[in-house]
Amino acid sequence: MKDVYLFSGFLGSGKTSLLTDTIRQLKQKGLKPAVLMNELGKLPFDSQAVEEDIPLKEMLEGCICCSGSEKTEAQLQTLLAGENFDVLIIETTGAAHPVEALDAVYSPLFAKQLNVKGIVTVVDSIRWLDRHLLPPQMRSLFLEQIRHAHLLLANKMDLLSEAQQAKVTFELQSFNPSATLIQTSHGKCPLSILEELTGTVSDKDVNKARVGQELALSTRLVSFKHAVEKDTFEEWLRTLPSTIYRMKGYVPINGIKNPMLFQYSYGMVQWLPEYVKMEPSIVIIGEQLAQINIPGSE
Repeated sequence: MKDVYLFSGFLGSGKTSLLTDTIRQLKQKGLKPAVLMNELGKLPFDSQAVEEDIPLKEMLEGCICCSGSEKTEAQLQTLLAGENFDVLIIETTGAAHPVEALDAVYSPLFAKQLNVKGIVTVVDSIRWLDRHLLPPQMRSLFLEQIRHAHLLLANKMDLLSEAQQAKVTFELQSFNPSATLIQTSHGKCPLSILEELTGTVSDKDVNKARVGQELALSTRLVSFKHAVEKDTFEEWLRTLPSTIYRMKGYVPINGIKNPMLFQYSYGMVQWLPEYVKMEPSIVIIGEQLAQINIPGSE
C-alpha cells in the first residue's frame, strides 16, 4: 500500500512550503514522492515548486470535490498504473472542503492500494486571530478545514508575539482536540510527525476501537460477504447518524446480477446499475466509523 497525505489550508497559509519541504525530507529518506495538485485557475503556479523528477498530476480549472471527483479518480488511476512512487501527496485548493477532498481521493476502485494517513491542515495563525473579519462563508470553510484535520500546523508563529502564540495554540487545540497540533514557521513539519498519522480505520481495527479513540474524520473500506435486500439496506441507511458524510462503492443486491453502484451523501442516496462485475465493497467517510455495522459485511 502507498501512504497518502492530504494537505489542506487556505491560500497563502503555507501549503506549498509544506509540500516542498516534505518532498525534500522524503527524498532524503530514499522515498519517491508523487504529487496530485488541485488548483483553481488555468496556470499551474504552484507546480513550479515541484521538481522535474517527481510524478505530478494537476487538476486545473477544477476542484477536488463532487464535481471533480471523476477527474481525480482518473488522475489517481493513471498515477497508480503508470508511475513508480512510494508516497502520494495531494495538495488541495484553499477552497476545498476536507470531506469532499477525501471523498474524491478515496475510491473503492483503488482503496486497497492507498493508505490515507490523514488530513494535514496548515493554519495561517494571523488569519485565525482575525477570523471574525472573514466573510461568513469563507469563515465557515476556514473552520471546517481546521475541525476535520488530523494534524494542525499553526503556521507563521515567527510573526506573532508570545502571548499571541499561546492564544492561537490554546484556541486551535480547543476547537479540534482530537488533532495533533504543532507550531510551525515557513510551513516546515518534521516527516516523523506526518508518518505517525493514522486516518484510516481498517476492519481489523473495528472490534478493538472504542468511542473517543477514533480521529474526528476518518475513512473505512468495507467488503461485503453476501448480498443484501435493497429495502433492508435502505432502512439501515435511514438509521445512520449525521456524522456519516459519504459512502460510495458497489453493493451486492439480491436478485441483481452485478453489485450496484451506490452513492450516499449527507442522507441522499443514489443507485445505478453496473454492467461490469465489480468487487462488492464501499468506502465510508465520517466520524466514529468503528461503531457502524454494515448489512452484508458479516
